[in-house]
Amino acid sequence: MPKFEKYVGHGDPIAHLKRYCNQLRGPGGKEELLMAYFGESLMGIASEWYMDQDISHWHIWDDLARDFVKQFQYNVDIAPNRNSLTNFKKQTVESFREYAIKWREQAARVKPPMDETEMVHVFLQAQEADYFHNTMSAMGKPFTEAIKIGEMVENGLKTGRIISQSALRATSQSIQNGSRGLANRKKREEGVVMASSLRGPRLSRDNVYLPPRTPQH
Repeated sequence: MPKFEKYVGHGDPIAHLKRYCNQLRGPGGKEELLMAYFGESLMGIASEWYMDQDISHWHIWDDLARDFVKQFQYNVDIAPNRNSLTNFKKQTVESFREYAIKWREQAARVKPPMDETEMVHVFLQAQEADYFHNTMSAMGKPFTEAIKIGEMVENGLKTGRIISQSALRATSQSIQNGSRGLANRKKREEGVVMASSLRGPRLSRDNVYLPPRTPQH
């Protein structure tokens, strides 16, 4: 029996049907074989779906294929495009190489497909400020070169040889907030002093001067 390429529930279901049929057309192309071994080409949620089906409703191969495509068509409907790729950002917990590989896998699903130059351009547009400004030299180069440059930037940020723009902005904002807080506190203190100076000496009903009251604690 052929060693089937497994479908796990992600990707284009029609593309999987084509690959599967090409593998089994050789032994005679009988529909009975296509239907009998189709479950062997599935894994994960795709295999779970297949096991939950009433196979008696599938009288011919087209019945099975139609239900299979209907179930997993959403993978095509939500396929990434160029705009979604620019919003596909690197997570804090993953390395640049891990992120770049995941991004490249998503880019391979875009229709119509992108050539190498466009792919690198869109990839750079997806980068945060720290990487964007330091990876522009990858423009016009292969995607593998963009990954290498990105890893160099990542290492530079970790060792401090490249100063993080986001960290600089955060520090600047913190300093500004501290300065504003100090200025507001100084204004409040000046207001208290001014209010105290405006309070004149107290006089009794007999116009006798009374010293200021001593606060009772």
